[in-house]
Amino acid sequence: MTFTSFGFLIFFPVVILVYYCLPGKYRGWFLLLASYYFYINLKPVYALLLAGITLTTYAFTLSIARAKTDKGRKSLLVLDIIVTLLPLFFFKYYNFVNTGVYSLLDSFGIRWPLPEISFILPIGISFYTFMALGYAIDVYHEEIKPEKDLSVVALFLSFFPVVLSGPIERATNMFPQFKGRPRFDYDKVVKGFQLMLWGYFMKLVVANRIAILVHVIFRDVDHSTGSSLFLGVVLYPIQVYADLGGYSLIAIGAAAVMGIDVMQNFNRPFFATSMSQFWRRWHISLISWLTDYIYTPLSFNFRKYGMWGTVIALMLTFLISGVWHGAALTFIFWGLLQGSFLSIEAVTTKQRRSFFKKYNLTTKGWFVFVSCVFTYLLFAFSELFCGPIDSIGKAFFIIEKIFSNFISPIYFGNPSTIIFSLLGILILFLVEWQMEYLPEGFPFFNNKNWLVRKLSYAILIIIILLIGVFDGGQFIYFQF
Repeated sequence: MTFTSFGFLIFFPVVILVYYCLPGKYRGWFLLLASYYFYINLKPVYALLLAGITLTTYAFTLSIARAKTDKGRKSLLVLDIIVTLLPLFFFKYYNFVNTGVYSLLDSFGIRWPLPEISFILPIGISFYTFMALGYAIDVYHEEIKPEKDLSVVALFLSFFPVVLSGPIERATNMFPQFKGRPRFDYDKVVKGFQLMLWGYFMKLVVANRIAILVHVIFRDVDHSTGSSLFLGVVLYPIQVYADLGGYSLIAIGAAAVMGIDVMQNFNRPFFATSMSQFWRRWHISLISWLTDYIYTPLSFNFRKYGMWGTVIALMLTFLISGVWHGAALTFIFWGLLQGSFLSIEAVTTKQRRSFFKKYNLTTKGWFVFVSCVFTYLLFAFSELFCGPIDSIGKAFFIIEKIFSNFISPIYFGNPSTIIFSLLGILILFLVEWQMEYLPEGFPFFNNKNWLVRKLSYAILIIIILLIGVFDGGQFIYFQF
């Protein structure tokens, strides 16, 4: 079951109805059962893996809190991290490491006996693994007390709106809400459904439409023109954003309908004027997790190296981010590329600020626009190594072809697809532009005029039903 499946359109209203009809003390247990039912409908056997990580996290966090010495607490944390990461490593990286070691040894005439194993990556394993690790680390640092109620820990890791693809939540935010008894809040319910509706628009109208074009362009790069490949490069980040951003809004909205606040995951990233600002707006839950649990400890340990310590911490953090995204050299290269962008910005911060201030550039509209476009293109070209292309060589081939064969016809495929894609992109960017620069401008869903509100809902629903692609496949981030 996924958010875009017909089953979810039946499942969610039933869950909401039963949830609010039950007494407060039973709602947590009901959400836990509903969450496991939701996850089991994807692939039942992997619910056992989720349950196993839950029990491991529960046992280790209690043990860490009870340990008498700092050495004992640290040893338990390290053991918990190893045990929690083992399933992720096995399912996601076993074949990658095995193939690499086999090729290396084979070049020396040595045979590697371990066989290649084919299996489907458990959906959401990267996300709930990070949530489990974050909780254990927080307990170790005494930022939160270990939860003695197993059902609360189980619900935290399996909560159906976020279990498949985030946002990557924190126990400090979710535990109090799960243990509380949220009342029916009409405004929060309405806001939740608004977020879900906009999320469905982003996924079905924007992401799935663009996916058709991107697939056609990158299906045969040898015969695609340079201008067509450039179009694919420019469109792919919008596809990913509309896909994951749409999922996040549906997840946040679904939780809000139940009175539960889930953290924001995107904040109009394509209006960022630098890569550092971009990464404060893009996949916020992942970046904040990496910042708190990877970058901050690393930068503290490397502080004696000054600015170069910051560079080392950034490179290692985004290397880990690349490895988290996928088991391939392309993802590793992507991570190092992002780390390099941020390192260059970090090293040149003083010089850039002085230059911008001298010419008062940050207040000039043209400069903000050029900065946004440059940042977008940097990210767009880097995404070649983290998405539609499966090899570093092919990605560089595309880049070379774009610059050597740019003035060439663009193949759009089906004309209706490009028209509907552009319509969806136009609506998306107009709404986000208004939210970014005119937040008090002309609200649609929350307009004081009831007719405007009703028409806004009706028009958006009609657009989704008429031009949305309902068989566009799973959300992109399910592969992580």
